[in-house]
Amino acid sequence: MRLSEEDKNLINNSIRDIQDFPKEGIVFKDITTLLNNKEAYSTLMDHLEDRYKSYNLDYVAGIDSRGFIFGAALADRLNIGFVPVRKKGKLPSTTVCEKYELEYGYDEVEIHLDAFPKKNPNVLLIDDLVATGGTATAASKLIKKIDANLIEACFILNLTFLDGVKKIEKHTKVYSVLDI
Repeated sequence: MRLSEEDKNLINNSIRDIQDFPKEGIVFKDITTLLNNKEAYSTLMDHLEDRYKSYNLDYVAGIDSRGFIFGAALADRLNIGFVPVRKKGKLPSTTVCEKYELEYGYDEVEIHLDAFPKKNPNVLLIDDLVATGGTATAASKLIKKIDANLIEACFILNLTFLDGVKKIEKHTKVYSVLDI
């Protein structure tokens, strides 16, 4: 199912821009106003459920932390498991880590080694936004490291001017609800 222009506008108009956050020159896309708009959030989740219900998925993996909001809700709608991809040091059991480059330095994400109890599961990766693609690329590599089939990476927003999708597409297909 493709979103109508009216539905895209509803979702897009429910996302607030915050100027100069977290630092000067940045326009932060605030999804809290999407989450508290029941019509916009329901429209988005209906669309994602409709899109992914025929993908034969076993798990949705959400990137820390806003990917948890969309991923857990979608996993519930699809009646499948949810797996968190967390920032380093946040998971309590044995993990696998992947380092990625930031503008100044590095960061790491991790996933439990036993995150996917099913052998060779089909997994959807989800997050709220793709900017430079570093975190999602690292998460994609992690999912593949533990022998899961990464079917697609999904984002609510794609900041096209930063070209992050190109980096992720080297590892999996990418779908974004809105291209900004």
